[in-house]
Formats: sequence, C-alpha cells, structure tokens
Amino acid sequence: MLAHAGAADESLAIGMVFGALWIGWIGWSRVRGTGFARLPAWSGPGLLGVAVVLLVASAVVPRAVFGPTPGATLTPSGSAERIASTATVAFEKPAEGARVSGDELSVVLDLQGGTVVDATTTEIRPDTGHIHLSVDGTLVSMTYGTVQVVDLRPFGQGEHVIEAEYVAADHLPFVPAVTARVGFAVEAGG
Repeated sequence: MLAHAGAADESLAIGMVFGALWIGWIGWSRVRGTGFARLPAWSGPGLLGVAVVLLVASAVVPRAVFGPTPGATLTPSGSAERIASTATVAFEKPAEGARVSGDELSVVLDLQGGTVVDATTTEIRPDTGHIHLSVDGTLVSMTYGTVQVVDLRPFGQGEHVIEAEYVAADHLPFVPAVTARVGFAVEAGG
C-alpha cells in the first residue's frame, strides 16, 4: 500500500490513510471534549467509526478500483497472475567453485533485458525490478544494483551457494523466477 513510488492506486491509499487520521483526530477531540464544540456530541464516535472504515478501505479499495496490475493475466477465478520477466541474470563474480578467504564476498551480476530501479511500486513491468541475494537460502541483501559486497561472517567456513533473484518492483518474484546461482567455498585466512 504505502510504497516508495506514487502510482495512482498508492496515491489514493495514502490519501485515505491521511483522511482517516484527520477525521479520527477530529472525532477523538470531540469525544474527549477538547475541541470542535460546535459539532453535536454524537458526531465524535461517528467520526471515529468513519476513520476506521477509511483506514480499512485504504488497503482494499485501491485494488478494487484500479484492478490488477497492467500486463498481468487473470486466472479463471479472477485473481491476478504474476507476469513473466524479459530479463536474465548471471554471476560474473564469483565464478562457480570460487575459493574465498575472509569475511566478505564481492558479487558482480550481469543483468540483461531488465533495469534495476530503486523505487518499490505495485506497477509491475517485466523489465524493471530489484535484485535479492541469498546465501544458503538466507536472504542477505535486497539490492538496487548489480555490484554488492556480502558479509560472510554468519556463514563460516565451508561450501556455500549464493543465489541472485531478479524480482519485480514490488519485491515479489516473477513467474517463472529469474535466478542464477553459484557455489563457492569460504576458506580460513584472509
């Protein structure tokens, strides 16, 4: 709902949240008797109720009004299906089977057919998104670029697998997933 970029449905949701806060403040002030004396006494609880409805609606109405994300196809049940990406991702560094000594792993990715954006949004396009990095299945970074340094201290010495996943701008995966993975080993020293 409240993301970094201001798509139409997000703007509506944000407006509804601020409206709920404003109306709730007026209602609460009237209930406590500290303001808005010209309003009838019954309006305080009524305005608090309206504020709650607006707050709940801010999470529901934008999707109902604006429908599924452009480019998404609908399943027979009417729910939006995830779109496929036009991108591919591959590791330039580390190479498969690389030996690493020290606490850090330098990662360089090759992203083709897609662009990394730094704004989260619900307006999903097949060629824009973010990159998530995982080591041994543990998410270590949600990065906005193709170059990263990963802290290896939590993983210790031995064999490990790092995976990069190019995800949509809402941080959810494309279908099918756009991933690459390589194995590497952390050795003593450094």
